[in-house]
Amino acid sequence: MSCSFHLLVSRCSFYHGRFLLIWCRPSLLVRSLSAAPHISRSLKESYRLLQLPDEVHSSPAQVKEAYLRLAKLYHPDSGAATADAALFARVEEAYRSVLAHQSKTKQPDGGKEEEDEDKSRRAALQHRHYLSFDGVGSGTPSQRERQYRQIRVDRASEEVLNYRQKEHERAAASEGALVERDMRQRSHKIKITQAVERLVEDLIQESMARGDFRNLSGAGKPLNKFQHNPYADPMTHNLNRILIDNGYQPPWVVTQRDIREAVAHIRSRLLEGRARLSDPLTPSELSQWEQLCASVEEELVKLNKMVDNYNLIVPMLKMQMVHYSLSREIERAVKGVAQRRLDQQTEREKERERRKEEKKRANAVTKTKKNKQGLMSWMQTLLR
Repeated sequence: MSCSFHLLVSRCSFYHGRFLLIWCRPSLLVRSLSAAPHISRSLKESYRLLQLPDEVHSSPAQVKEAYLRLAKLYHPDSGAATADAALFARVEEAYRSVLAHQSKTKQPDGGKEEEDEDKSRRAALQHRHYLSFDGVGSGTPSQRERQYRQIRVDRASEEVLNYRQKEHERAAASEGALVERDMRQRSHKIKITQAVERLVEDLIQESMARGDFRNLSGAGKPLNKFQHNPYADPMTHNLNRILIDNGYQPPWVVTQRDIREAVAHIRSRLLEGRARLSDPLTPSELSQWEQLCASVEEELVKLNKMVDNYNLIVPMLKMQMVHYSLSREIERAVKGVAQRRLDQQTEREKERERRKEEKKRANAVTKTKKNKQGLMSWMQTLLR
């Protein structure tokens, strides 16, 4: 009986241990499930719609890449065959949901570090105000601002001086007519002129500091210098004025001038060449005209390339130009020659009429003189 009891006890203890084992296993399972991040069914659908592997190993960069890939396929304005506005709206909503979920599941330490970094970036140093105006000047902020403006004007003047000097050197090197001594002398003259202008400006500033200009009628009143544009920056306006006064021109202005000159030259060639030929063209004149048109066509190809370059650098869209066509230019030249010949014929007719009137007037004067002379001779013979 003791053996059976021990056996029963052992069996009971065995079953009890099995029961405990079975009891512990669900607790471990529950603990593992509670440690995993809880994701709703809609969020899982969002991950599936974005074609992401899972929510644990998906980084923000992968989420963004997946969204951009799907946007190229389903965006209504993409022009693709798979474009679908409703599906794209679902993709965008899934993208926002995934981003919101990833922002919530970030590590608290990382968020704290980023927050501390933002606070350190926003913290302003005590000597921060000394870093304004590029560290130029001394005194109050208004005095430092005036000094900084003057330094900017001086820098712009120096840049203009260097630009003009380089342009002179480039022109001299291309033409080959100027020697180095002449270039040095011209650069020296330019520097002297710039130094005189600076001296005059310094004298004006000293006079203003002494109060020599306080007795003027407009002292203390605002300048009406920018009535056309009250929002214009005076510094930018003065810099542009200095550049213009020193001969600087933007590249698009120079290109526009070259285009106008080339067009005028081509049109004058066509007009003069067509005017030298008769109206019904003979075979020899026709060959000459075709040769002229062929040469003009080559020039028009270069001109149209120049127009393309101009359209790329022009600041305003309404100032862009269109290509010049050979047929339009030939038609323009033919009409111009016809109008010129018509004007010449009209002038000849007017000249002919004017000569007739002058001849009639001269004949009338001569006839009147003859009548007077005949009357005087008759009276003289009568008196005799």
